[in-house]
Amino acid sequence: MSATLADHLASELEAAGEAPLVVGYSGGPDSTALLHALAVRTPRPALRALHVDHGLHAESGIWAVHCRRFCESLDIPYETLRVTVDLTRGEGVEAAARRARRGAFAASLRPGERLVLAHHREDQVETVLLKLLRGAGPEGLAGMRTLRPLGAGMLWRPLLGLPRAALLEHIAAFDLETVHDPSNDDPRIARGYLRGTVMPALTAQWPQAAVSIAHSARLCGEAAESLREAWLQALAGLRDDRNSLDASAWLDLPLAWRAPLLEHWLHAQGLTAPTTAQRETLERQVREAAAERLPLVGWADTELRVWRGRLWAMPRRAGFDTDWSAPWRGEPLVLPGGGTLMLSGARLPEPVTARYRRGGEALRPDGDRHTRELRDLFQQAGVPPWERQRIPLIEHAGKLIAVADKWLSEEGKRLFADVGGRLVWHRDD
Repeated sequence: MSATLADHLASELEAAGEAPLVVGYSGGPDSTALLHALAVRTPRPALRALHVDHGLHAESGIWAVHCRRFCESLDIPYETLRVTVDLTRGEGVEAAARRARRGAFAASLRPGERLVLAHHREDQVETVLLKLLRGAGPEGLAGMRTLRPLGAGMLWRPLLGLPRAALLEHIAAFDLETVHDPSNDDPRIARGYLRGTVMPALTAQWPQAAVSIAHSARLCGEAAESLREAWLQALAGLRDDRNSLDASAWLDLPLAWRAPLLEHWLHAQGLTAPTTAQRETLERQVREAAAERLPLVGWADTELRVWRGRLWAMPRRAGFDTDWSAPWRGEPLVLPGGGTLMLSGARLPEPVTARYRRGGEALRPDGDRHTRELRDLFQQAGVPPWERQRIPLIEHAGKLIAVADKWLSEEGKRLFADVGGRLVWHRDD
């Protein structure tokens, strides 16, 4: 076994303790070296392998078979995770595949397990360069973290300080067979271009480029960690019970806090962070926001809105037919704008009509002396404008009797009570 890889893993495993390990195994040289080095180690840690088949290459099925056979030869439990890569989010094939892969790994991790990935020093350098080109601050320029939460366990990258040459030496020493994904060399993909063109040029001129960049990443990581406590404390003061942020107070923060705080807040909701240009657009929108406007900044799968002086984040949602309507007796009704309408425990003898708001509707809520326009009801209840169009309305004999399960007229309350039912609107979020 390569002494360098063996010694490095021995040190990292000692620090990791007894956690069971799950290797993210692609079949390529890097993950093959990692998996094999762990498998032949004495004593062997609790170990299994997961292979993600993205279905993006004609030979992906062959790669999965190779991975299974290799694991069988090492007596390692193995599983193939087949995923569908969503290319409709506007984030590119590489990012979409990474998202699908991370989701599959997260769903497969058992409590206490560590997902071990074979990212090495050169991978870290590529990440830092990409972050630099996107205008990242210390948090981004720190590159990939060695350890972070994932699903029910942790994601672990023990080889970030190790050059790739050590993994290739291990492959050669044990004459291990590997698979090759040609997309790794595609210059049209950012990492492929860095790997095939930029890094060779840098190392030709500055042989220690990779070492120096990785060192800078560690320094940025230390700087980011020292800032983290401060902006996490600031986040607690900015956030309310609806998970919106005080927009002006966020804008008043130092930039070194503002950007990582925003990214953390978005990532915690499963949303993507903006580029520097997109964040600057958001900052300008916050400064210029007026009461009659509803600023919106969107990217990939994420939308950020400014309303009532606060930032609201949400997944980007597809449009729908606002002129839709349907007869309804109380059965579960999937709505085109999202969510499900149902009458719990009963059915109506005659159908009512479910539809969406078209403007000018009014309702006299049960127990209220006055008829209220929906616009006023929504404003008083603090219903955000982007949600109002998706709230279903119920009509009976041409008269509005319910606004989802938020407000019922006296007639609506009596109609549903007569059949022993309770109006329920289940939202998607």
